[in-house]
Amino acid sequence: MSGGNNGAGRRGPRVQPSGGNARETTGAAGKNSRGGSARTSGAATAREVALDILVRVEQEGAYSNLLLNSSLQKSGLSREDSGLVTELVYGSISRMITLDYVLEGFLSKGIAKLQPWVRNLLRLSLYQIMYLNRIPSHAAVNEAVNIAKRRGHQGISGMVNGVLRSVLRAGDLPVIPENLSREERISILHSHPLWLVKRWTAEYGADTAEAICAANNEPPAVSVRVNTTMISRDALLAQMLEVGLNASASQVSPFGIVVKGGGNLALTSWYQDGILSVQDESSMLVAEAVAPEPGMRVLDCCAAPGGKSAHMGELMKDEGYIYANDLHPHKAKLIADQAQRLGLDCISTGSRDALQLAEALEPESFDRILLDAPCSGLGVIRRKPDLKWRKQSEDVASVAELQGELLQSVSALLKPGGVLVYSTCTTEQAENSRIVSEFLKNNPGFASVTFSSPVWERLEGTALAAGEGIQLLPQHYGSDGFYIARLERLL
Repeated sequence: MSGGNNGAGRRGPRVQPSGGNARETTGAAGKNSRGGSARTSGAATAREVALDILVRVEQEGAYSNLLLNSSLQKSGLSREDSGLVTELVYGSISRMITLDYVLEGFLSKGIAKLQPWVRNLLRLSLYQIMYLNRIPSHAAVNEAVNIAKRRGHQGISGMVNGVLRSVLRAGDLPVIPENLSREERISILHSHPLWLVKRWTAEYGADTAEAICAANNEPPAVSVRVNTTMISRDALLAQMLEVGLNASASQVSPFGIVVKGGGNLALTSWYQDGILSVQDESSMLVAEAVAPEPGMRVLDCCAAPGGKSAHMGELMKDEGYIYANDLHPHKAKLIADQAQRLGLDCISTGSRDALQLAEALEPESFDRILLDAPCSGLGVIRRKPDLKWRKQSEDVASVAELQGELLQSVSALLKPGGVLVYSTCTTEQAENSRIVSEFLKNNPGFASVTFSSPVWERLEGTALAAGEGIQLLPQHYGSDGFYIARLERLL
């Protein structure tokens, strides 16, 4: 998401306030604090840009993050209004079940019968009313009516006005019937598909399932990894504090810094000069678990966009050899670009199907192997809210089969005494502990050494011990859901 500090502020559903947490985006309404962006020479307002994005996401299946970035670049909006667009897009998508549930109570023919642009206009307007506490509700309504007049006819603008003003008179929302199951209540209140709530309830229990859903709706932290070949974390943190950034040392990774309201740090000279990389705190743990040492030969099987390969190169002090592979040549180029930016010469890139690496490379030729496996991605819903609407339960089963094949195949490339790390950015044990358990059962020459690592020593008591690996959930540290298992080849 875009960086910055959201002046819009957030309120939770009025039935259960969230404490006014702010999304890590730039401000809500700029100087026009009554909720509208100034409209000059026919330029689209922030809400109109957000509306266009939401319609295309729904109608064309566009990815919200990619479409948001391209739309903002073309929009000419101020930093503050760009932040409002980001908030409205991600917030409306993330809270869609809750928004639609509330709107159904005020629409005689139901929300599905509306034109897509009208449906999404009501969603983003209701999102402001329910969740953004610094935009006056009447301002959100007035702007919605103005948009409806410009894009539709008097009947549509009258309907939009009537629905939203009825919402304002209704009091606390959403009102959830008492006769619903716990899973159904969680699904409506925290806006997650019922199948996913049921899956997490079966896996972790209802309380933890609800905590996962609630955490997924919180704004993601902005964190960066320090390139310790160039500067220490303490030194970079001191520089950030000196220029007025709200920065603090990560409690998850010794290489991380968390920055609040700092804007897009990829636009800073620190990033351009290779001093830092933007990376989630959970993701930083993976290279640390691999624990490569200078002079080692390391294989990163599914490496794009290259953050973990680069981190391993930094840990190796750029001494040794890392083969960073990805299936797609254009993604392999992203890895090479990262290495060049960071001044890392030890990283070589290639483009192969990871299932073919065992045929192309010499057996038992690597000291360390990282398999950051393709997965359902259900641990990163906070950053990619449309993920929860795109995925289905069968997606987990299909990717789990591939994960098991990949782990079995690449394990042949590890030297005796070497370490293989299996990781995913998902919460699903079918993709995590069950994959590792099955592998260890079929490969007695391997053993788990996960719980003798510094990573576990730091996380123990918060993260879960899931089978032979570590499971981080989004609510544990406010970082991505991640699974990490560290396996040693004994024979």
